Amino acid sequence: MPSYLFPPAAPAAIGIHSSEQLFPVHRIYCVGQNYAKHAQEMGSSGREAPFFFMKPADSIVFVPEGSTGQIVYPSLTQDLHHEVELVIAIGQGGQHIAPEQAQEHVFGYAVGLDMTRRDIQASLKKAGRPWSLAKGFDQSAPIGPILPRQAVPGIENASVRLLVNGSEKQQGSTEELIWKLAEVIAHISNGWTLQPGDLIFTGTPAGVGPVVAGDVMQAQIDGLPELRVQVQ
Repeated sequence: MPSYLFPPAAPAAIGIHSSEQLFPVHRIYCVGQNYAKHAQEMGSSGREAPFFFMKPADSIVFVPEGSTGQIVYPSLTQDLHHEVELVIAIGQGGQHIAPEQAQEHVFGYAVGLDMTRRDIQASLKKAGRPWSLAKGFDQSAPIGPILPRQAVPGIENASVRLLVNGSEKQQGSTEELIWKLAEVIAHISNGWTLQPGDLIFTGTPAGVGPVVAGDVMQAQIDGLPELRVQVQ
């Protein structure tokens, strides 16, 4: 029997609210500029075709409810930005999913942070190069517990907020999404075969900005546990 050259890495996993089970993470898809005001502050406008980038599964930092997670200020940047996002957890895979069937593929939702090396992203965008170094670094995806979708009936019109050291920096509503949750799932499933364990970071409201070592971020979405993370 063949064997591994060295032990494989343990799978990334996220806790499920009020459950002892864990949600194993397969892939992390992210939607770029999916709130109109954030798109404008990034230099875009209108309902442009959605675009996606990915983060490694092991960039996840799971923070249990009521805890303060810790992330290390990453190397290579002088401009680390916060981006609060609603995260979709996929429980049933599929390809070419119709928007009207998309909800059947959702296991639940969580609050996430898409941490970004903004200075590096700006230089990569200017050169027309991929964003991996700006978006997919270690500990770039803090996330809170997942709530099953039945427990969050108002998620399509939920307030989204981000506070840094108690001061509000981002505020919006999922109602303001350019591409709605079902549309996002449909678009991604046309480019990839979605699998159970996939996560979708759905975009961030306007107000993104820098954090430094010592700052505490509080990411909040109505109906979901708060995600609290400190930069080290």
